Amino acid sequence: MRSESAARYRCVGIGAGPANLSLAAMLHGDPETPNLVIDRKAEFSWHDDQLIPGAALQVSLFKDLVSLSDPTSPFSFMAYLHDRGRIYHYLNAQFDSVPREEFRNYLDWASSRIENVVFGEEARSVDFVGDTFVVRTDKRTLLADNVVVGVGTVPWVPQFARPHLGGTQFHVSEFRSRAAGLRDRRVAVIGGGQSGAEAFLDLISRPDGELPHRVSWLSRRRNYFPLDDSPFTNEFYMPCHSDYFAELGPSVRAEVNSQQVLTSDGISEATAREIYQRIYVHRFITGAPQLTGLYPNREVVSVEPCSPEGWSISVRHNDPASCLEIFEADVIIWAAGFRPAPMDFLAPLQPRLERENDEYQVDADFAACWDGPADRNLFLQNAARGQRGLADPNLSLNAWRSQRIVDRIRGVRSRDQHPAFIEWSPKTGAR
Repeated sequence: MRSESAARYRCVGIGAGPANLSLAAMLHGDPETPNLVIDRKAEFSWHDDQLIPGAALQVSLFKDLVSLSDPTSPFSFMAYLHDRGRIYHYLNAQFDSVPREEFRNYLDWASSRIENVVFGEEARSVDFVGDTFVVRTDKRTLLADNVVVGVGTVPWVPQFARPHLGGTQFHVSEFRSRAAGLRDRRVAVIGGGQSGAEAFLDLISRPDGELPHRVSWLSRRRNYFPLDDSPFTNEFYMPCHSDYFAELGPSVRAEVNSQQVLTSDGISEATAREIYQRIYVHRFITGAPQLTGLYPNREVVSVEPCSPEGWSISVRHNDPASCLEIFEADVIIWAAGFRPAPMDFLAPLQPRLERENDEYQVDADFAACWDGPADRNLFLQNAARGQRGLADPNLSLNAWRSQRIVDRIRGVRSRDQHPAFIEWSPKTGAR
């Protein structure tokens, strides 16, 4: 079942996105915790085809790989700026938010400085034999006391659209490579979150000789709502709320996630303002009133080919719900979000893992609940939104979650920060 020459580690990570890069940074240089992180990609990438010029992070620069758990780490965003000799220039630039391309370059920099991060190696299966996890890759067999899965997300579109993907219908994650040469074309952007807003803004900001004929922006939401980034809202993105949220019942958790979605998936105010200003200029100054169409409060129900080489989009208006509209477009860009990536390599362990709805159930330290030894754990990163809330796939708690996993592996517990100002749990007795 195993090779005698297989390398053995205290921890093997699968996937080298921000989650497991955070973990690798915290374990870096620790001789007591030999570790390895593998990724099937040939080299580092992070939503590279969606890095639309001008796009910015929606979180603070301190919500990097390590700073909120270890501000002295050599893998912080500030350490990156200093190492690259540009820290004064970054300060002088006075960015409102970190440019997303710069954050991508920071992650690449970190991955290149951690020698235990290996690209071009794909996990094929994870099993548990005796007292050890056996990770079989396309190149070798690895033995591990613990496995940490952080494979991220994959693009999502409705089932009815999937047969039509490719060419003139694609997900926004392919925007940079596919959204070129759209002069005089009719384009539909579907999705009212930040990704849809960024795609719409880019399309209507092109030079006159490259502008589409019309860009229609469709969304299920009643309006193009802003990101809620206010101080008390951000208390949802603190460790103590993640722990509180995990103790709620499944139906309550689902309701909270639905109610608070704009705390993570609203449109940045700067992006919304620039879109509105661009529309004003096109409509009232440059004389191109036909360029933009805004259609919120609508549900796309089907997409069918129509001649010549275009698409017919059937849309149901929500007020009244029976009202059906038809839009025609030459190009459709789906900004419908992402879903957790499949973890088919866990198939050998599936009978031993507990589930909650469509997620593997995790405990307080993000270890999968299973029937194996307590000191052998399979940790899951970015895969418990239903159990841990909207912060789980967000960068906000990335460093804290990695620290909690590292602490569990080491058998220690780091000091917690002060709790939120808001008291989430009910209080009993006299005050």
